[in-house]
Amino acid sequence: MTNPAATARRAGRREWTAFTVLLLPLLLVSMDVSVLYFAIPAITEQLDPSATQQLWIFDSYAFALSGLLITMGSLGDRIGRRRLLLIGATAFGLASIGAGCATSAEMLIAARVLLGIGGATLMPSTLALVRNLFQDDRQRGKAIALWSGAMTGGIALGSVLSGVMLNHFYWGSVFLINVPAMLLLLLLVPVLVPEFKDPAPGRFDLWSVPLSMAAVLPVVYGLKEIAAEGFEPLYLGCLAVGLAFGYVFLRRQRTRDDAMVSRTLFRGRGFGAGIGLNTVAAFAMMGSAYFTTQYLQSVLGMGALEAALWSLAPSVVIGASAPVSAALAQKVDRAHVVAGGFVLAATGFALIGLVGTDSLWLLLTGAGVLASGIVTVMSLVSDMALGAAPAEKAGSAASLLETGTEFGGALGMAVLGSLGTAVYRSDLAGAEPAARETLGGAVATAHRLGGAAGEQLLTSAREAFVHAMQYAAWGGTALLLGAAVLAAALLRGIGAPAAARPARAAGAREHEATYN
Repeated sequence: MTNPAATARRAGRREWTAFTVLLLPLLLVSMDVSVLYFAIPAITEQLDPSATQQLWIFDSYAFALSGLLITMGSLGDRIGRRRLLLIGATAFGLASIGAGCATSAEMLIAARVLLGIGGATLMPSTLALVRNLFQDDRQRGKAIALWSGAMTGGIALGSVLSGVMLNHFYWGSVFLINVPAMLLLLLLVPVLVPEFKDPAPGRFDLWSVPLSMAAVLPVVYGLKEIAAEGFEPLYLGCLAVGLAFGYVFLRRQRTRDDAMVSRTLFRGRGFGAGIGLNTVAAFAMMGSAYFTTQYLQSVLGMGALEAALWSLAPSVVIGASAPVSAALAQKVDRAHVVAGGFVLAATGFALIGLVGTDSLWLLLTGAGVLASGIVTVMSLVSDMALGAAPAEKAGSAASLLETGTEFGGALGMAVLGSLGTAVYRSDLAGAEPAARETLGGAVATAHRLGGAAGEQLLTSAREAFVHAMQYAAWGGTALLLGAAVLAAALLRGIGAPAAARPARAAGAREHEATYN
């Protein structure tokens, strides 16, 4: 056992090596968000899922992940974050084998649910362990910046890796590739990563588990369906049910000493603001991706793999933005850097608002500028929120950050997607119903019509989609500029440069750490 230091201990080679190992599950979980983009045609041919089953093959992973994040973060604080990481890695590996060897749609859906459960243990565990490994503010900021960049890159890499694997192997390979990585993780983590947990966690509140799931799942489901289908009564009802359970869940957390979400988390100045600003950043990130991926394929006519490869181009800029912003935050008030990140992201949205029907490089430039600003914001506010939280509650803090990301992403697709859909349908008021629903439907209708009529419909649909994307982009620009003003006001004085602050005393109960 190690005793708490009087001042923040700087991490050495061992901690940075452990951090490198922790990036592995982060990459795999983020890649699994997009890995099915290319595999679904082969899965459809082999397993013959119904339309509803196909939707659940996509969504079951995200629902299980988002619904259990809060539970798993709290559980990690109690049983140990390394232990939970190892349990999650085992579950993720076994579920990957089940998914890769699935012989029916039902079996694949069940495996995807298990993958989501495993992912819900891995995400908060890795981020919480980063908080515990790096007690020095400067080092933790750098580590979380790298963590944020790896997460963003993993989502983009997942679709490309899926396309490459499918060119050489059968569809199950996109899941089976997780297995050797999980085995490596199971071998290295016990050796390199110390155990951390809350030394006095209290009882585990079992009733809060179903309450948290009942609060999160209906809202995420409703937002996803609103993005795809519009404001139907059923989906609005799901939002209402989720919000009602959320109110009950919050009341329980405020009145119990053994609450799943400890009230002490919100006593740290900057924690609540960090969660909120992180949610806004996720809103912009996923809301923009909703349009840019469709633009590459349906407006420019690229194949799925070609579109995925082009979408990697902005990653060159994204990879540098997080470390640069972390270094800048050591010299400039963090409130100004976060506000500047939002302004940068708003500039990217504004560039997307100028895109025409043949503007590949302008789109990629706008997407790169937008993503750079968003990664800047997410890395800094994540570091701020985790730094404000007690180290013994790092798992719960990380789970709230991840849950906010899920909510923000679903809300971004729902709000900006609905705005774009309204503009698109208005521009195609006289077209066939299938063409007015989505750009993909218009492409299919145009191919069926053929000739001049099909070409005219395709041109009109592409122009309508670009017009819709422009409206959504300008809406996103306004939102992010407002977020910049909010960040400057809320974070003022919180992010004073580290060089100007005395070394912070470690918490009286910083953590329990065991090196094996």
